[in-house]
Amino acid sequence: MTDITVKVIDHEGMESEWTAPTDMGLSLMEFLKGNDYDILATCGGMALCATCHVEVVDGFDKLNEPSGDEYAMLDTLPNITPTSRLACQLYLADNMHEIKVRLKGDGHS
Repeated sequence: MTDITVKVIDHEGMESEWTAPTDMGLSLMEFLKGNDYDILATCGGMALCATCHVEVVDGFDKLNEPSGDEYAMLDTLPNITPTSRLACQLYLADNMHEIKVRLKGDGHS
């Protein structure tokens, strides 16, 4: 498989479905920014700012465990959920087919 389906719920609650490539080494954050979602990604994908915070609504069990750095950053957030992840730390892969995420990071801070 070279393309997967990614479902995104934006800050206004609108859900969109996208086709995402898995053969380019893109992170979910890069993919979301490339599709004009309001994500600052101030740290450039280094798990230091959490502006790319997402809640994984469907498919959380398919993902690898968060790194220590990612978990430490998530732990500082006031709106963390049991399925919170940083989109910069999730690289598009076949196992993410039909994943659904809700944007949680503040794209305006």
